[in-house]
This record gives sequence, structure tokens and C-alpha cells, in this order.
Amino acid sequence: MDGTVPSAPLDKTKVLDVKPLRSLRPVLPSSPQAPPFVCAPPFGPFPPGFSPFYPFSTPEFTPDNNQNNNTQTPPTSFATPIRSFRSPDVNFVDGSNGDLGSSDGFLDGKKRRTSSYKQKRPKNVQDSDFSVGISSFERDDGNRQVVNNVLMRFDALRRRISQIEDAKETSTGLIRRADLKASNILMSKGVRTNMRKRLGVVPGVEIGDIFFFRMEMCLIGLHSQSMAGIDYMITRSDLDEEPVAVSIISSGGYDDDAEDSDILIYSGQGGNANRKGEQAADQKLERGNLALERSLRRASEVRVIRGMKDAINQSSKVYVYDGLYTVQESWTEKGKSGCNIFKYKLVRIPGQPGAFALWKLIQRWKDGMSGRVGLILPDLSSGAEAIPIALINDVDDEKGPAYFTYLTTVKYSKSFRLTQPSFGCNCYSACGPGNPNCSCVQKNGGDFPYTANGVLVSRKPLIYECGPSCPCNRDCKNRVSQTGLKVRLDVFKTKDRGWGLRSLDPIRAGTFICEYAGEVVDKFKARQDGEGSNEDYVFDTTRTYDSFKWNYELGLIEDDDPSDTTEEYDIPYPLVISAKNVGNVARFMNHSCSPNVFWQPIIFENNNESFVHVAFFAMRHVPPMTELTYDYGISKSDGSNYEPHRKKKCLCGTLKCRGYFG
Repeated sequence: MDGTVPSAPLDKTKVLDVKPLRSLRPVLPSSPQAPPFVCAPPFGPFPPGFSPFYPFSTPEFTPDNNQNNNTQTPPTSFATPIRSFRSPDVNFVDGSNGDLGSSDGFLDGKKRRTSSYKQKRPKNVQDSDFSVGISSFERDDGNRQVVNNVLMRFDALRRRISQIEDAKETSTGLIRRADLKASNILMSKGVRTNMRKRLGVVPGVEIGDIFFFRMEMCLIGLHSQSMAGIDYMITRSDLDEEPVAVSIISSGGYDDDAEDSDILIYSGQGGNANRKGEQAADQKLERGNLALERSLRRASEVRVIRGMKDAINQSSKVYVYDGLYTVQESWTEKGKSGCNIFKYKLVRIPGQPGAFALWKLIQRWKDGMSGRVGLILPDLSSGAEAIPIALINDVDDEKGPAYFTYLTTVKYSKSFRLTQPSFGCNCYSACGPGNPNCSCVQKNGGDFPYTANGVLVSRKPLIYECGPSCPCNRDCKNRVSQTGLKVRLDVFKTKDRGWGLRSLDPIRAGTFICEYAGEVVDKFKARQDGEGSNEDYVFDTTRTYDSFKWNYELGLIEDDDPSDTTEEYDIPYPLVISAKNVGNVARFMNHSCSPNVFWQPIIFENNNESFVHVAFFAMRHVPPMTELTYDYGISKSDGSNYEPHRKKKCLCGTLKCRGYFG
């Protein structure tokens, strides 16, 4: 261009032959000592002396070596994509909004050693097998089924790693973070979803969903920052690009929130907080702070996750997804240390289901600050349980279920004491994981069945617990099913399925809920007594139950060779329990074809005799006020024929409903 201004108007329809910069010819080395420039297809052939590099070092794709014969796509590479890396510019979070925890082993900005687990590739198993059911499309955009699949696989692996760590002696300076190790393994195997960052709703994630680890939110794309409280993405326009917040985590608890549960006052990040949580410098308008400011200007939606203390385990936190908010105001104010802190006012978008507001209401119920609508009895157990069980009916005028005697455990008659005693353990303090001399541990295949905080690790054919005959004390961690209720439960009236059971507390996957209490009866007598509606109060281990996988995937951890991996139950004798006249809260759990609770047979000794008990555990994380359900199974008249006349219509309403049970 010579700088002259054209006299006639420009013809904008004319296409100019202007080549972009990226199409210019590259300048290659001209030195004779420089290596020659080689251009070859990703999978070869390659000139002599040259070899491919990862990820092109895998065999060339052909339809014959593709495991899925229905697709003609190349094999998936599980190299971590660039967009999944943690933003390097976020180094600190404000202590009032986010708890620190890094997948890199950093806490409070200081690096410490972390114990490591090498990933093991099992024999005859390809990498893609670990992401069965997760397509490349679903890794970018998930759904409810994929989200649940990822979360269950993560927690199963995390529990196994925790079990292994508990069995080892604690080394000085090591950070025992099974959640970080499990998430790193799954990410490397492509077991994740919603990797594409987005504003607004995340496919497959529902308001009210709960999480016990921040890495769970990373794996499902709800909040991709493992440490920072503000997650953002870069938006690009024709003229500029700028950060916009996609989600925030507020971990300040109730005291740091506004009185209105739909309003959140959020503190910015940065300022190099010291060990006391005080700001050491003014916060800057950059990174996450700038992203929230731009979200205010654009009026864009921001996902909000609230973090609170776990009611069952006070040393840990639980996070609830509270839905979409918008940033309404921003300002700066002086902190306790005298440094400037950014403040943001976020307001919840109306019309969304309640989540955090429900948590605050439940807390007021627990504190006795608010009366409950439909309260019939404050404690259905009349003091038999350590934690009161409320009886609630806010649906109709029914005053309660039919009378029964509350019993906290199963009741055997002499004629059913069939199992020969095998004697208890020889531990005189408390049984410990990894103790080769503990007979109860050895009966469980050499592994302690529970983690240090009492969470079940894996389903087993039969779990052996320490019983009254064991010399170990009552605090032994191998007595989980004998220590009573740990969560606050409600018996409540449902709209169309009679009475049901729910929890006021969030329940972690693998948490013991209760056992099925009642009288052990003869099966034929149970059928006679179980005619009509009374059949709802019979638990029968001889029924056929839908199989499901809950345990961790083998081959992901180096030198991990568990002795027993089956999830099929092996009970020494058929067990039928009737809760018609005596029982506990388990008699009120309804059937579902997609349950959130499963049963596990447990055996322990008392007075030199062994007894089998049926214990219920959470299949996955259960949010507060969610009905607890399990699969009732299907009765059989013999080993092959079903009894169609005993079937009942199923009203669970789930997508996998088979239409009947019983």
C-alpha cells in the first residue's frame, strides 16, 4: 500500500488473494550440520533412522484392530489434553472461600513429598477398556449416566487406595491423599466427562448433587480447579479476549454467608495469605478476580458450589452444587490485616430447585430453631437408638404406621443357630489394618473391610466383623455394623408408596446406614405371614437380585493383588427376616430398580456362636432429604421358576424400572 486514499468506494464483495501468516513458507535450517527436515504421515512409513514419537508410536489403526466393530475411528489416545491442565496462574485462594488442596502435593504454597502409586496395566487389557461406556463425545459432553459412572469408579478406586494406605505405617512427611491419586489414575485412562468448559448448566450434573472431594468435581467438569476457588475460561471476540468465571467454590460455612440463602458474598483470590489466613498484600484485579468482574459486566451465569463441614465426619467437608448465580455487585474493602480484598455479591437465579437453602433449613431443625411441618413423633425408636428418628407426615392425615416393637438388631431363635463357631480375634486393644496376627482380618482375605473412617471398601461374599466374643475393645474399627446409627434418619409418608426412609445428613458412598432388624423365621412360615401387605416387611436372602458392579477396577494399582474380587454373596444358610412385629427403620425402606442403597451380609460371633446379619450401605453419595431405597429382588419357587403370582407393581418411576418386584 502506498498510503493513498482511494477516490471510489471499496468493493467489499471482491475477494482479495491475501495469504494468512500461517501459510507462509517456513524458514528451514541451512547449515550442513543441521538434521534434514522430514515430513511423514503420523503412522508412517518413516525414512531410515527416524522413529515415531508418542502418541503416534501406537500401531497404525485398521478396522481389524479396532475393538468396537461398529465404529471406524482411530484408537483413542489418553494423553491429557491441554485444556485439562490446572491454570498455572492461580497460586493462592482466599481462606474464607476455598480449602487448599492440590493434585501436585502443595499445601499452603509449600511443596511436600507425596506417597505415590504406580499405575499398572493388567495383562490382556487395553487402555481403552478402562473407559468402557465413555465415548470421545461423552468425554466432552456427558449425561447423567456417565456422570454417575465416573463418580462411582472414582470413589471405588479411592476407597481401595485408602485401604492400602491404612495398612501401611504412616511415614513422616507423606501426604495421604487417596483422592488425588485416584483422580490422576482415572484422568490418565480417560475416565472423565464434560472436559469442554462452558458457562451455565453442566450436562448430567443436577442441583443438589453432593461431593466429598474437589477432584470429583474436576472429573465431571463441574469445577476444573483442584485448588483455586474460582474457575474461568477465556472468551474470544473479533476484537479482544477476556476471562469469564464459570464456577466458584465457597467453603466459608454459614457464618460467612448472607442471611438470605440465595445471596452469596464472595471474597476474591490472591494476596498471599499467611498461615493464619490473613492477607499479606492487596489483592489484584487479575485471573479469577478479573473473571468475576467481567462476568458482572456481561451478566453471565456462574455455577456456585457451597462447602460445609461434614455432619458425620467433622474433620472433612461436603460440597453441594447450588445452581446458577449472577454477579450483581463488586467492591473492595479492608481486611483484618489492613490489605484490600475484592468482594463480590452473587444472587441466585430464581426458579431453581432448593439446595443450600434446604441445608440451612435442616440445620435449623437440628438446632431446634424451627418447627417441622407434619411432625408426629420426635423419636420413633423411643430412645432405642442413640440418634432420634422423627416420624413425619405432611401428605395426609394418617397418624403413623401399624404398631410394631422397635428392635435394633436381628433376633435369632435357638433352632437357627446353625453356624459353627470359629473363635474371635486375639487382639487386646483394637484390630488394625495390616495386622497379620488378627484372625478377623485374615478371614476377610487379609484386608481390613473398612477404611479408617468406617467406610466400606468393597462388596464381599461375606464380611467377618469382630463380635462380643473378641477381646478387642468396643472402639475397634471392625465393628462398624454394631455401633448403631450414624446418620439422622426420618420415617416419612410418601405420596404414593406408603411410608419411606430418608436422611437429614449427607451420606458418603460406602457409609453404613442400618441393619435389617427383625425375627429370623422359617421361609415357609414367612410366606404364610407375608400374604398381602405384610410381605413388605420380609427380607429374603434367597431372592434373585440384579447384579451390579460397585468394587474398584483391578489392574490400576501396582502390586495390587487382592485375594477375593467377587461381589457375589456367599451366605452359610438361607436367611429370612420378618419385621412384621419387631424391627427397626430398615422395614420402611422402599424398593427401587435404581436404588441408592445395597445390602451386605456380615457375620460375627456371640457366645461362641456365629450369626449372619444384613447390613445396608450407601451405594453412592446421597444428598439430604433423598429417599433411601434398595432392590427387593424377585422371589423364586425353586432354582429356575419365578413366582409370578407374588409379583408386585413397581412404582419407583426410574428409567431402569422393570415394572415389578417381589
